Amino acid sequence: MDVAEFRFSVSLSALKLTFMLLFALTPAEGQFHVVGSLQSIVAAPGDDAILPCHVEPKFNVAGLTVEWSRPDRRPDPNDRLSRVEYVHLYRDAREVPDMKIPSYIGRTALFTDGLREGNISLRITNVTQEDEGRYKCFIPKLKSQTKSSIVRLIVAETMTTETPLHPETLQTPEPMDEFHSKGGLSRRSRLIPLVVVCVFILLCVAVAGRWFTESKHRKTEFEKGPPI
Repeated sequence: MDVAEFRFSVSLSALKLTFMLLFALTPAEGQFHVVGSLQSIVAAPGDDAILPCHVEPKFNVAGLTVEWSRPDRRPDPNDRLSRVEYVHLYRDAREVPDMKIPSYIGRTALFTDGLREGNISLRITNVTQEDEGRYKCFIPKLKSQTKSSIVRLIVAETMTTETPLHPETLQTPEPMDEFHSKGGLSRRSRLIPLVVVCVFILLCVAVAGRWFTESKHRKTEFEKGPPI
């Protein structure tokens, strides 16, 4: 193999590695996940609270069903007529109030403009002590293994943190934090070793190519012999 062939082989290998890296970094179907807040949301009685939740990476969910519920609240098994009730149910591009928990009627809303970017945060107005607890944001038809997340609301007179009132200022956690809290690693975390390996391979190939070129050059000079 001469120098030209070796350089072509090195370039081809580098191109393959680049395409592999780009493919790994490109979001594919089924890699979306719902991310809530790892920190509890604190609000004083009578204030409005926003429960942060969004799809990562950004994805238009305006045409999907979005459910907000109280996971600790279940239908009465002894009542055949009881059914699952929601804090907020968004279906067919509108709110469905018929299946809503009575105490939340007229007090909840999604940020409809943000649905196109995957923002499914819920606003609850005039919170009371009865609103305290865990809330589940859920997108049933999202093509993902992580379709839901839990957000905890604390209602207290003394607030240690301010509850954000604007969706653009919501500070939701990174996907890596969400997955670490569940004992796993996010896709972003799994990609770090891949990036490191690819960079290392490219550096090794570049060093080997330079060494081969210099060796070839020295061998050619040696075969020519000293100048007469």
